This record gives sequence, structure tokens and C-alpha cells, in this order.
Amino acid sequence: MEKNKDQIRAGHGLYQSQYEHDACGIGMVVNIQGKKSHSLVDQALTVLEHMSHRGAEGADKKTGDGAGIMMQIPHEFILLQGIAVPERGRYGTGLVFLPKGEEEQRQFTAIIEEEASKAGIRISHWREVPTDSAQLGEMALETEPVIVQLFVEPESEMEPDELERQLYLLRKKIERQIHNPDFYIVSLSCKHIIYKGMLSSLQLRQYFKDLQNPYLTSGLALVHSRFSTNTFPRWSLAQPFRMLAHNGEINTIR
Repeated sequence: MEKNKDQIRAGHGLYQSQYEHDACGIGMVVNIQGKKSHSLVDQALTVLEHMSHRGAEGADKKTGDGAGIMMQIPHEFILLQGIAVPERGRYGTGLVFLPKGEEEQRQFTAIIEEEASKAGIRISHWREVPTDSAQLGEMALETEPVIVQLFVEPESEMEPDELERQLYLLRKKIERQIHNPDFYIVSLSCKHIIYKGMLSSLQLRQYFKDLQNPYLTSGLALVHSRFSTNTFPRWSLAQPFRMLAHNGEINTIR
């Protein structure tokens, strides 16, 4: 209190710049008993939607800086899509952003399959992820990628932790082969999956139709609404990233 009085007497007022932050919004919902449900995913998306004030929008009021959700791989949902996968932890999956050019798509998927084969990993399935582009603003629509989901299996049996390590190495090798701003591996894991894009907090649920499916379940979910202060928004820069979500820029770190 005395410190505040001294500031007022000195003509500085009560405002202190170190308490001023520009930051994104993050949230997490977890079932501490490990039970998976769609209601938990729904709650996480509701948390994200209530953070709409934490994310920036373009002049068209429909293009967001980015929003996303990280959750456990929805095993039952995958089986209900008619995709034959082994038991949990014995396969990997993830979303991939591809350019809209068909020739580039063929080139990049061929590189992915070649690198996977070298690593002793088989691509078992490619799936087109259903989306609703009507949700997008003009800027987001202009750069919207083709979004596919790939499924991979080791050619020889691996424990989940070893498979996770091999998938990390595979992703890094693929990224070194492909240098294209419209290509991005959103995630590749045997444990979690990420849905994200150049979206606002209110658009994520509507854009990815998977997130509306009652059979898509998880026991934990991490959500993020991006407020870009030092880079222009891009589909690949939306969060969560593959292992985390961070809140704010360097001015929030002491």
C-alpha cells in the first residue's frame, strides 16, 4: 500500500507495464480416472469456445489466428470408420496438411511411404479428413490445405514407447525431405492426435466433422486459441503443437 502511495505521489499512478500481457488462451480437461468419453471432448471444445476473446481475427471477422485440440487417439471411432487397426498402442496415426496440387500430393505421399518403408514401418491406410470449408474466412480459405489422416504399423512388433520414438524419427526424416510451406505433419503418434488449423475458437468444432461425432472419445484434451503477436497466422502455426501448447510470447516469461 505504501509503495502504491509513493507511486501516486511521484506522478506514476497505479499502472505497471509488467502486468500487461498479450497472450494466447489455453485450457485442459482431464478425467482423473482415465475414463474416455465424447462428453470430455465436448467440454474441452466448450472451454475453447469460451476463450474466443483470447484469439485474434482477421478483418473479415471469419479468419482466426489458429485454434486446435490435442487428445488421445480415439480407437473405437477409428474402427467404426471401417479402418482395420491393431490394438491400442500398436499403431500410429496423425493428420497431414498437403498442398492442393495433385502432382505435389503424389510426390509427398510417395516420400512419406518411402521413408516409412526404410524405417520398417508400413503405411496401412490414408483417410481424407471430413471438413466444412464454409466455416472459413477469405484468408483462411485461400491457404486451406488438403487434410489427410495416415495410419502406420511397424513391420515387426514394438512396444508403444519404442513405436512412439520411431514415429518421431520418421517424422523428422520426412520433414528433411520435403520443403514446402503447404506441407505439414500435424502429429504422428501412437498415443495422441491433434486437430488444428487457421481457425477461430468458435470454428474448430464445426470445421472438423470428426469432433462432432459422439463416438470420438478421449480421457484428456488440451485446447489452444492463438493470438499472433510476432508472426502472421498460418495453418501450421496453430496450436497445440505435437507435444505442448504454450501461452503467450516472451513478454510473459520472467
